[in-house]
Amino acid sequence: MKAYIPNFITLLNLLSGSIAVIYAIGGDMKFTALFVCIGIFFDFFDGFIARKLKLQSGLGVQLDSLADMVTSGLVPGLVLFHLFSLTPQLTLDNTGTIPYFGLLVTLASAYRLAKFNLSDNQSDFFIGLPVPANTLWIIALPLILEYQPSDAVQQIILNPWFLIVFTIISSYLLNAPFKLIALKFKNWNFKDNIHRYILIIFSLTVIMFFQFIGIPIAIIGYLVLSLIFIKQ
Repeated sequence: MKAYIPNFITLLNLLSGSIAVIYAIGGDMKFTALFVCIGIFFDFFDGFIARKLKLQSGLGVQLDSLADMVTSGLVPGLVLFHLFSLTPQLTLDNTGTIPYFGLLVTLASAYRLAKFNLSDNQSDFFIGLPVPANTLWIIALPLILEYQPSDAVQQIILNPWFLIVFTIISSYLLNAPFKLIALKFKNWNFKDNIHRYILIIFSLTVIMFFQFIGIPIAIIGYLVLSLIFIKQ
């Protein structure tokens, strides 16, 4: 029975992501974000449990990526589609197809997850931005609009050119050829994990002070700290 625990947790990630898809299609970004965060928690927890119980398996790896494809692949694409739909249409878009550009992130996520499954050198670090991290700074955008509204913020986030550039950057970072910090603790020794502790403290601090705006700041900090601490 113990052998099924990690995979059961992974399926809870998939369930959470599937519910998030339903809310995203309905345009309810608050519950979309809630279930994405629940799914990402299960995504972290299943790997942690599998390592602790020494129950890593090929099936678990494949199942994890399939769940991530929904929670952190399809959902962020739908969120960007929703945001594009709220923007003034570009003058060159006479067919209403521009919002579909947000699904580029879904395609890039699928490509990254497939590469990750074939990789054997990402145990101590990630190559490219992990799909959960990419999802968090995408899902932060509608939450900023909802809970920290201002004319300036709205003009930036609901600018179609901003969303186009943001989508391209997100898609590139998912498959970028540089190493990033992996939050996989083999022990709790401060010296061995100083870069992980700094990242966690920095992220919690900026989110505490800037709320949802702190999420993209934390992701940018993650990229910068990785370039500083991880030998490229």
